[in-house]
Amino acid sequence: MLQERIGQEGRLGCAPGSETTPEPPPRGAKSILGRPGDRLERKQFRVAMAHHQDEVREAQRLRWKVFAEEMGARLTTPEPGLDIDFYDAYCEHLLVRDPDNGEVVGTYRILSPDNAKRVGSYYSESEFDLTRLQHLRGRMVELGRSCVHADYRSGGVITLLWAGLAEYMLKSGHEYLIGCASIGMADGGHNAAGIWHAVKDKHLAPIEWRVFPRCPLPLDSLESAAAPILPPLIKGYLRLGAHVCGEPAWDPDFNTADLPILLPLKNLNPAYARHFLKQG
Repeated sequence: MLQERIGQEGRLGCAPGSETTPEPPPRGAKSILGRPGDRLERKQFRVAMAHHQDEVREAQRLRWKVFAEEMGARLTTPEPGLDIDFYDAYCEHLLVRDPDNGEVVGTYRILSPDNAKRVGSYYSESEFDLTRLQHLRGRMVELGRSCVHADYRSGGVITLLWAGLAEYMLKSGHEYLIGCASIGMADGGHNAAGIWHAVKDKHLAPIEWRVFPRCPLPLDSLESAAAPILPPLIKGYLRLGAHVCGEPAWDPDFNTADLPILLPLKNLNPAYARHFLKQG
């Protein structure tokens, strides 16, 4: 079981959208929102797994605020104001709380191999054919639905989320992380096409780990951005040692282009591993 961890607000950057990730830990990396204020820097945030349904609902409320209200995603949910889907009941939910008011200000959803087997699929399979990853299923954890409250994106929250995730992987003994890294399509998808062309030569997974989008982004009809802007999530995953497993899929509900990401833990950059495991 994940023990509650405590950490001070730091300076690692994170994305303001549906998925976030830290920038490299050392050498004074800056938040994309600027240097955090003194109030946030003094806070001692806490990270732990949700233990009760009420805590899961707090994570779902934060997800609704970020995805639906802030980003305009069209979410199908049985309860307005909460981002609830079929997979939530089978997932573990990592939470970061503000110690002053107890509010959940960051969350990550984790689907273990055993629970993916119980569900019958990973969430990623709604977007990609994962047939070539079949032999990894017993060792593969899926990440998703990560977000940080708009007022807390100075870095420490996402750093603690990643520290909690690192502890989970260490204790569970699983060897692979998968997930969909989202790229906004406010420009019609041209930046997403540019990102694909920028990363495919250096970071494309070996052919035995390739997956295929069910609703492909129409790359041939898009003008690739000459200098694409990588979301911090993708930039961070690649620095960690992740592979891009294939072309992006288009998610019309979130209006994003999603890249399939696979991180074998044996590839994990040692500097990141040391940084996240020592948090708290």
